[in-house]
Amino acid sequence: METSTRRLLSDLLRDDLHLTGTKRGCETGVCGACTVLVDGEAVKSCLTLAVQASGREVTTIEGLAQDGVLHPLQEAFMEHGGLQCGYCTPGFIMTACAMLNDNPNPTEEQVRHGLNGNLCRCTGYVGIVESILAAAEKMRGL
Repeated sequence: METSTRRLLSDLLRDDLHLTGTKRGCETGVCGACTVLVDGEAVKSCLTLAVQASGREVTTIEGLAQDGVLHPLQEAFMEHGGLQCGYCTPGFIMTACAMLNDNPNPTEEQVRHGLNGNLCRCTGYVGIVESILAAAEKMRGL
């Protein structure tokens, strides 16, 4: 897809590709609501030019489910109270996905540290952390 050299990845995803799971929050890279995976790495799409993703694999929250089956992180967020209003949830899940790809067996402290850069105004993060730890366990096949 051709786009302007100044177009942000978040705008391309939401406005052109209609992948609205990627949220616009602060638009300064602080809140993490716009986090997507680019070649498996968590990036803030509000700080990334669309052209920087050219030729690379971009995964949004919509791309985690496979053949109608939710990703273990998506399931865990529903089952363990990891979501409240849901606005920040896609960013947390995408950040957690990259985190678990790098460290499939994180401690609670590692999860909390790994979520630095993602903000939620609705919760104290307990459900989010529990969701990620539960998903990690499920993904390890325990």
